[in-house]
Amino acid sequence: MLIINGPIVTWGSPNEILEGHALLIQDGKIAAIGLENELKAQYPDRMTLDAQGQVIMPGNICAHTHFYGAFSRGMAIPGEPATNFAEILEKLWWKLDKALDEEGVYYSALTLLIDAIKYGTTTVFDHHASPNFIDGSLDVVYDALLASGLRGSLCYEVTDRDGEERTLAGIRENARFIRRVASGELDPMVRAHFGLHASLTVSDETLDKCLAENAGIAGFHSHAAEGIVDQVDSLEKYDMRVIERFYKKGILGPKTIMAHGIHLDENEIDLLAKTQTWMTHQPRSNMNNAVGVAPVEEMMRKGVKVGMGNDGFSNAMWSEWFAAYTLHKANQRDPRAMNGYDVIKMAVENNSELVTETFDGLRVGKIEEGAAADIIFVDYAPITSMHAGNLPWHILFGFRDGMVTMTMANGRVLMKDRRLVFLDEHEVAAKSREAAQRAWQKVQEM
Repeated sequence: MLIINGPIVTWGSPNEILEGHALLIQDGKIAAIGLENELKAQYPDRMTLDAQGQVIMPGNICAHTHFYGAFSRGMAIPGEPATNFAEILEKLWWKLDKALDEEGVYYSALTLLIDAIKYGTTTVFDHHASPNFIDGSLDVVYDALLASGLRGSLCYEVTDRDGEERTLAGIRENARFIRRVASGELDPMVRAHFGLHASLTVSDETLDKCLAENAGIAGFHSHAAEGIVDQVDSLEKYDMRVIERFYKKGILGPKTIMAHGIHLDENEIDLLAKTQTWMTHQPRSNMNNAVGVAPVEEMMRKGVKVGMGNDGFSNAMWSEWFAAYTLHKANQRDPRAMNGYDVIKMAVENNSELVTETFDGLRVGKIEEGAAADIIFVDYAPITSMHAGNLPWHILFGFRDGMVTMTMANGRVLMKDRRLVFLDEHEVAAKSREAAQRAWQKVQEM
């Protein structure tokens, strides 16, 4: 098809906003970019997708999420309120994940994937856990991802907190799914990482087993120093800090994703930069859990590849951008902190490079010839001048998630005029409510 009639944000280097241009979409990729009248003359028989003056731009990317977090919305934590991060894990998340059955895994995933389509997020990196339904759980998440039409990478969270049998089951599930992806039998829109919960719940023996099972095929995906408890645990048990421990074990590297990184020291930041390990920033979650503010500006200055995720919050990534932009200013009491370009560096440039690393060199998150046709329309009519130089601030202060009217992934239109094309949103919501109610009841019983 030809995509016509709207300013095109390329997110290239340098970024451009192209006026009077059109895109030729073919075989899931952007086959050509040219003047609209020339492409229409060259391809007169192609179907056209008319943006009607809306902004045409690459879809957003979420570098760390938990689909099953959809079922936490509105759920009260039983008993007294949690007073720290460790209690939040024990009272909420480590009960909710145990409450998930097969249907709960599927519909919680599909709920947040629909969320992503509606909010213009076209690539997601999920970190899954369901201790009472481990074997085959990644296949169920895969089925949901396939039904959504979005691009993503999946993993299962290995942890020792639920006993040896479940630890080994989690290791097997990662290894099994990674090999299915590597064999080429699954849809090329899906990749895999080897999931770890965090240093504080994974022993050296378990890490060794994970490394052996993974055999260097995939990168790891783990939380790291999200709460100070993670560092305290690592120092007490191993006499080293979290990132130092992961480094010595061989977990770090250019395929590996670490999430949060709030309580890091200078040496740990240097190790992340040295190994070219990815670190993701989730400011909304960090504020909600009261765990602190990650030193992401320092990380980026030192060469750490910092991306942006949402940790299971809604896939409204522009809300995450705005949280990052304002949180660091408030924390440092300095309006110069977290420049708009720093936000773009994380959420656009680095997230794009992470997807390219994960998807075997495929360019994603950019509008350029040969890149994946993962594209959105944004119903935004600026009342002030909008150009490549000030675009970050138009997004931060003008864009809203409900402004996305069309979402395309791999050249396939998933939502048009704010209506989902292949999924029945109301049916999914009804099934999700049933599954969530069962999960909530189980949490109450725990």
